[in-house]
Amino acid sequence: REAEIRNTILAQVLDQAARARLSNLALVKPDKAKAVENYLIQMARFGQLAGKVSEQGLIEILEKVSQQTEKKTTVKFNRRRVMDSDEEDDY
Repeated sequence: REAEIRNTILAQVLDQAARARLSNLALVKPDKAKAVENYLIQMARFGQLAGKVSEQGLIEILEKVSQQTEKKTTVKFNRRRVMDSDEEDDY
């Protein structure tokens, strides 16, 4: 039931090319596609969409969602000193 409602709303707010692109994205990255769908549905509910979203508009939305969900990879070295003193220099 909920999936039908989502599909109906997305069909109303996306043009054919944008719908195809979103379907392709869902095959490769389902979590990102779900985030974009949620974003589009939220915008539609609050009346922030003027007309149907084109493929170019969808690409811009994808870029926004990607920036928000971008994972920063950090590497932290935890060097353990085992009876090693910096005061003693071995030559």
